[in-house]
Amino acid sequence: MQTIIAAILVFGLLILAHELGHYFIARLTGIRVLELAIGFGPKLFGWTRQGIDYSLRVFPLGGFCRMMGESPDEAEEPDSFPQKPLLSRMAVLLAGSTMNLVLAIVVFFVIFFFIVGVIDDSAQVEYIVEDSPAEEAGIEVGDEIAAIDGKPIDTWEEVLSTIHVKPDQELQLEIKRNDSVLEFTVEAEREPETDRGLIGIGKVPQRYNFIPALQTSFEQFGLIFAAFYYTVSGQVPVDVAGPVGIVSIIGEAAQIGFVNVLMLTGLLSVNLGVINLLPIPALDGGRLLFLFIEAIRGRPIEPEKEGFIHFLGFALLIALILFITYQDVLRFLISPGE
Repeated sequence: MQTIIAAILVFGLLILAHELGHYFIARLTGIRVLELAIGFGPKLFGWTRQGIDYSLRVFPLGGFCRMMGESPDEAEEPDSFPQKPLLSRMAVLLAGSTMNLVLAIVVFFVIFFFIVGVIDDSAQVEYIVEDSPAEEAGIEVGDEIAAIDGKPIDTWEEVLSTIHVKPDQELQLEIKRNDSVLEFTVEAEREPETDRGLIGIGKVPQRYNFIPALQTSFEQFGLIFAAFYYTVSGQVPVDVAGPVGIVSIIGEAAQIGFVNVLMLTGLLSVNLGVINLLPIPALDGGRLLFLFIEAIRGRPIEPEKEGFIHFLGFALLIALILFITYQDVLRFLISPGE
């Protein structure tokens, strides 16, 4: 039950952000919105306001913002999608993915500002683990690490990266304490799970720091974006999961804690935003590609031809999703942990 609730909340938030992006920009540019739905299939409940149908549907794996002009018989209406300027139509298509990318940054900001906090990047020690090599060597809270094995240290990242690669080795630490410079010899312990070197020092995360939290949120966003790029470009192995696999991963995150669910939400939101902009028929990126072609040609491609290409793209996507789902069932349900 925990997995199902977490999956519905995560998928619902991603879809809501995406469709609201289309919805708000469509209304802003004067395109008539006919329906906004979260989920697919039969309606759980719905209402109508100002001529727009709103609904929540049974299957929370998608949604749609239906605009005037998406059916051929509506294309000539003055407030339909095809009748609006090219830039307005592009803005509507871009808005969904943009909202997903914004959502990711907002989620990360919530984590680092309200829940987890951030650490400053100074090389000052803020806590020491009891009975650790650092405590036994005489290092104290407030000490600033100036050098390790003769290598000058300026940031906490440099402290960690230098110590982590030297498990079971003696380290010569140069420490600034008040107005004095002291030297300590510390033997790094090996962490069994990761084989990293540790000496038992750390930083205390601080919450409610706006600028550091925002900066860390953008850094986290950049790391995910870079990982996506390395995967797509073939620089790292591809590990694809479909709906079943994602639900399983969300369930595992929910068991660990709420912060992990939020981090996964941000990760999925970035990936959804970027994937949806790829120039693949049936996706927003595919529709944008046709608008770019229209801008170059000076006239749109015939609706029947574009519709047929999108239909083929949709069919291929469904086939791919079914194949990945089959692989997910084998991987996560029939042979989990193998």
